Amino acid sequence: MATTRRRFALGAPLAAAAPPLPAGAQPAEWPSRPVRFILPYPPGGPTDIMGRVVAQALTRDLPQPVVVENRAGAAGAIGTEAVARAAPDGATFLVNASAHVIVPHMVRVPYDALADFAPVTNIASVPLMLVVTPGLPVRSVAELVAHAKANPGRLSFASSSNGGAPHLAGELFKLMAGVDMAHVPYRGSGQAVPDLIAGNVQVMFDSMPSSAGAVREGRLRALAVTTSARQSAFPELPTIAEAGVPGYEISTWYAIWAPAGTPAPIVARLQAAVAAALRGPEAREKMAALGAVPVADAPEDFDRFVRAEYERWGKLVRDARIKAD
Repeated sequence: MATTRRRFALGAPLAAAAPPLPAGAQPAEWPSRPVRFILPYPPGGPTDIMGRVVAQALTRDLPQPVVVENRAGAAGAIGTEAVARAAPDGATFLVNASAHVIVPHMVRVPYDALADFAPVTNIASVPLMLVVTPGLPVRSVAELVAHAKANPGRLSFASSSNGGAPHLAGELFKLMAGVDMAHVPYRGSGQAVPDLIAGNVQVMFDSMPSSAGAVREGRLRALAVTTSARQSAFPELPTIAEAGVPGYEISTWYAIWAPAGTPAPIVARLQAAVAAALRGPEAREKMAALGAVPVADAPEDFDRFVRAEYERWGKLVRDARIKAD
């Protein structure tokens, strides 16, 4: 599959971002009460991890604290709808993954993923890892394909939700490798990974921030990364394409939206603060450890990116006839 080729080095997009306001200064529109980041998944998953890294870093750059609130359920639709219906006053923002533009192609949702939101910024682009439970007798992508073909329908792959990039990564792998695996959706990676470690499911295409710790601790076995190039966080891992499924490539990203109608100065203020936060050594170190490439693009650039991603993922869902489980 031809996935987006847009990648951002840390210096270019962050340097281009508007500088943060001087300490103590703020536009008149900026809220005087704490700001909420609503994450539409349970704690512990990659969206939660990304949201909290940014929220903690923003504490030093914004006049009010940023409070993280997990509102899980309905493949992310519950928390996402809450932001769509929130007052556009700068007090409420959505932190979500690329699932924001995938889920609406698979199920009916009570909001418009484009019209009901004001894009703020893309936080980071993140690879997925193909990981398996240690008890599965495979140590490479080729061995996984052979095992799956020898046991059609007997393997199951977990995902963080219906319609997320990990779900579509598994469906794409099934299509391109010619294997049959059952999809088991969970309410976030934080619930899926323990079941994978326990062997209740065997395979997962998980976001690197979610599974990296378990891989390093030996509780999961990583076979490959899903991107077109190897990743510096796990340089020994091949790509799925080079390991036996030519042409395979997929990744995910994490971003911030405001309710539609949020004043442009507020959107610009938060984007500038995110860009400044991601330039800080602590945030950069955390992102690098997770294999994440910081982006922090301007709202207008992120808007174009989101619309292109909405079309790209929609085409994959239609072409592969992917259905919500």
